[in-house]
Amino acid sequence: LPDGQDIPLPPVILGELGKDPQNPTVCFYGHVDVQPAKKEDGWNTDPYTLTEIDGVYIFLRNLYGRGATDNKGPVLAWINAVQTFRALKLAMPVNFRFVIEGMEEAGSLGLEKLLEEEKHCFFSDVDYIVISDNLWLSNKKPALTYGCRGNACFFVEVK
Repeated sequence: LPDGQDIPLPPVILGELGKDPQNPTVCFYGHVDVQPAKKEDGWNTDPYTLTEIDGVYIFLRNLYGRGATDNKGPVLAWINAVQTFRALKLAMPVNFRFVIEGMEEAGSLGLEKLLEEEKHCFFSDVDYIVISDNLWLSNKKPALTYGCRGNACFFVEVK
């Protein structure tokens, strides 16, 4: 801190569900910290209170609040996907690993050290990594991250 005081970093949450050797293992990364916000910055609602407002369609609702899209919403979407598979008593198509951190907006302090420490244990059999930290380019056009520096890039066509 500016006054020289050291405080511990928030823990990184590591979660695991499934160990079926026939299934690939997918690691989902997300963060739950947010940038600062004040109502006077242009928010119509309190930025730290998730507010549900009617959407364009009767069955869709709009959620307003700091972190609803970056990145609490996408993290929750993966957790809801797992919940849906379990509720429908469907077999999980993959083994899940979750990495959820609270320091992304400050440069992911401590994450690199954790990755190095866990590379032969928690991450040893991960086949794929999904980074859900993304945005929507418009109301009808989500962004699809298909590569990051240091990772293999590929082309995906969706019809």
